[in-house]
Amino acid sequence: MSWAVLAMNEYSRNELTYKSPKVSNVSKPEESNNGAEATDELSELRSLLLGVETAQLSKLYDRLENPQIQAEDLSRLLPEAVILRTMQDKQLAEAIVPTVEQAIQSSVKQDLNVLSEAFFPIIGPATRKAISTVLGEMIQSLNQTLEHSMSPESFKWRLEARQTGKTFAEVVLLRTLIYRVEQVFLIHKETGLLLQHILAPQVAAQDPDLVSAMLTAIQDFVKDSFNIEKGEALQSLQFGELTIWIEEGPQAVLAGIIRGNAPQELRLIFQKAIENIHLKLHREFHAFTGETKLFTASKPYLEECLEARYKVPSQKNYIYAWSFLGAIAIALGMWSFFSFREQLRWNAYLEKLNSQPGIVVVKANKGYGKNFIFGMRDPLATDPYLLMNQAKINPQTVISQWEPYLSLEPQIIVKRATKLLQPPKTISLKADENRILYATGTAPRQWILEARKTWRFLPGVTQYIDKDIVESELQQLQLYQQQIEQEKLLFLEGTTEFVPGEIAKLQNIVLAIKNLSSVAKSLGKDVRFEIIGHTNTTGTEQRNMILSQARASKILAYLNSQGINTRNFTTVGVGSTEPLQTGLTEQIQQVNRRVSFKVFLIDARN
Repeated sequence: MSWAVLAMNEYSRNELTYKSPKVSNVSKPEESNNGAEATDELSELRSLLLGVETAQLSKLYDRLENPQIQAEDLSRLLPEAVILRTMQDKQLAEAIVPTVEQAIQSSVKQDLNVLSEAFFPIIGPATRKAISTVLGEMIQSLNQTLEHSMSPESFKWRLEARQTGKTFAEVVLLRTLIYRVEQVFLIHKETGLLLQHILAPQVAAQDPDLVSAMLTAIQDFVKDSFNIEKGEALQSLQFGELTIWIEEGPQAVLAGIIRGNAPQELRLIFQKAIENIHLKLHREFHAFTGETKLFTASKPYLEECLEARYKVPSQKNYIYAWSFLGAIAIALGMWSFFSFREQLRWNAYLEKLNSQPGIVVVKANKGYGKNFIFGMRDPLATDPYLLMNQAKINPQTVISQWEPYLSLEPQIIVKRATKLLQPPKTISLKADENRILYATGTAPRQWILEARKTWRFLPGVTQYIDKDIVESELQQLQLYQQQIEQEKLLFLEGTTEFVPGEIAKLQNIVLAIKNLSSVAKSLGKDVRFEIIGHTNTTGTEQRNMILSQARASKILAYLNSQGINTRNFTTVGVGSTEPLQTGLTEQIQQVNRRVSFKVFLIDARN
């Protein structure tokens, strides 16, 4: 069986050798006699092993010797040929690059969605992973800063941040750090060239090639200066807060720069990373000629070495910090509420001041915990401190300065006129925009005359109009006149005797006549009284005229007996010619048996 297998392998190699020239269109070399003999022997062996007939073999050779190779045969050979050529060198890849670029450009021009849909499954997860990584680092930094921002150490750390120029968050991360791998280097062991370098977030980067060269030089120095047995190597270096851990492999060295005290378990991660890199890139190491791009695939293993661990704050400090923050938040909330309320009150107060007549606010501002207000105020304007109390503003927090001035606003003119003229309550004063002062209502004659003289001393008043004022004496005179004229004295049938109860009316009439005469005299008016006698329709008109005159004369005699000067009185008997009511009933006849009065007011100047 082993002989048969060797024979088959030999057959396969010869077949491949025979096909290759056909594919590449190279002319077939001449065959020697020894080759012919070998072919005969192989043919015989092939027929014995495979049972292939000679005629069939002849057809197979004819097909292979055909210069027009069918596409089906080429499709089977092409993938294997591409793989073999790629393993030999990079010429095939370089030759295909222009074609691939043109194909991509053509695809993008025809339909952009085809390429975007092809890359979407790759770009989407990669983008989400990058964003989640950045957010995680930001949240971790924020958590560390918040947890320690209210701790006793925070004041010392803030001072350190100010002195060193670092941010407070960076100082918190450094001071709460147990350990952190800040940089990882992959260095070629034989040449000392830097193959890959990765950096932890928020770490300032130095020149990685320079660091790699220095590490290599230090290793060489140690090996050359000391008796180092074969297989031994430098494992760590200490520089202040930084420690360099070195893990060697057959072809490369992994070096990690660590801040803090890392546990020995981290060595296992470094060792596993260098082992995986050698396993993944063993071909690239053996074929290394100085090209470092081939070692990009080592980044995932190097990133696994970027570990960090921080101190976890105690629950007590956590509660203290949040309690302190809560107290500050409550205090700020209360301060904001009261400040906002005071601002609203102050704005309402200023608005009220500006709406007051006789007050002009020139300037209002705040400073040093006080409210300052400056303006002008008429002495008759509303007191600003009264408005301040109404607005619930503490007067101790307000510093105001008011300059006096005379306001010509209508409301202030009215106040000034009221203070000067002192009108009775029955008088109403009003001023318009033209500064004309109007007076309406009732007032004593004396006040009216005084007001007509005094109004000229009112600043800003251009005119005074009091035509709508009614003298109170004249009004009273009219009331007395109306009262006297409404009185009626009733008599019995055919006599000058009063109806029972009518005598009481005489006293009211006497008092009204005296009052009217007195008021008329003060107004300079003369008064004439007329006493009119009436009868009903019973009896002859001649007799009724005599009876009505007798009734009027009786009233005149009574007034004279009461001390009233009757020189201005006249009596008239009209009989039944002026009945108060018409009809024949006894009630109507009684009403018509009466004495009535008329009062005539005459201006004495006329």
